[in-house]
Amino acid sequence: MRLLMLGGTEFAGRAVVEAALGRGWDVTVFHRGRHAAPPGVREVLGDRTAPDGLAALTEAEGDWDAVVDTWSAAPRAVRDAARLLRDRAGRYAYVSSCSVYAWAPPAGYTEDAPLVEGAEADADHTDYARDKRGGELAAVEAFGTERSLLVRAGLLLGPYENIGRLPWWLARIARGGPVLAPGPRELPVQFVDVRDLAEWILDAVEQERSGPYNLIGPRGHTTMGELLDECVRVTGAVAELRWTAPEVVLGAGIEPWSQLPVWVPPGSELHDALHGADVSRALAAGLRCRPAGETVADTWRWLREIGGTAPQRPDRPPVGLDPEVEAKLLAGGGGVPGTTP
Repeated sequence: MRLLMLGGTEFAGRAVVEAALGRGWDVTVFHRGRHAAPPGVREVLGDRTAPDGLAALTEAEGDWDAVVDTWSAAPRAVRDAARLLRDRAGRYAYVSSCSVYAWAPPAGYTEDAPLVEGAEADADHTDYARDKRGGELAAVEAFGTERSLLVRAGLLLGPYENIGRLPWWLARIARGGPVLAPGPRELPVQFVDVRDLAEWILDAVEQERSGPYNLIGPRGHTTMGELLDECVRVTGAVAELRWTAPEVVLGAGIEPWSQLPVWVPPGSELHDALHGADVSRALAAGLRCRPAGETVADTWRWLREIGGTAPQRPDRPPVGLDPEVEAKLLAGGGGVPGTTP
């Protein structure tokens, strides 16, 4: 298989490239040159946001069996690339997001749920949800419904993460001491290891699949308790998880998802939307998810290899809780070690 990866030097794109190389595929990576591409690829440099930024891709030799695109900004960049490649590639796989569903999708939502309104394939940058939906429209416009694959990803974790969610938890727990653990312990958490996402995309390309797929691990694949317990285990930290009831966390003015990454309170529309997708279609199409402990351990190993500080995407705000806010809540009696709120 011959693959063209648009991007491919960070997180999801890099995982796709490494998975393809592991299968012996011929991989071309088109990127801006800001980060090193994985060894073993053919590189084409260009900035798809600049005038004539796709010129080098136009001049590149050969055709491809598939294109994978993870673009997250102005949809017109997807439109331009897809139009350029529609006669040179067999399939266009666009890594979209479950954010394309109209807010707030109920728990159990499928690929048929209502979509965000106002998205356009030729739009400039607007907001994340409409940008991703616009990217979908651009891919379908150029490749048609039969040759476009829309991968609606949910929460992505794993090595190379440049958002900071799992790296923040690992770094916080590695510091040790009492740790604010947002409850309940048994709260279901829905995510997919970025490497499992990558393998599924390549399988889907080989199988010539098309259309939209919610791409996250199944609901209940792990829990908040299991995830944080694994962080304690792999870091070897002398840390005490202080499980704290959701109402106490919220009452302290702490923001779910951003200040306490991954976590959102049970029973909220936020939890239904972020941890409640129906992924039966992806599972039927071969999605396989590794244990959460493997994701945590491999992310910790990668963090240590790069010196302990994860890269941060400049277009995403940093995540995590201020240590003083955490200490104040714990000093006020928030959190009970070893119990479930």
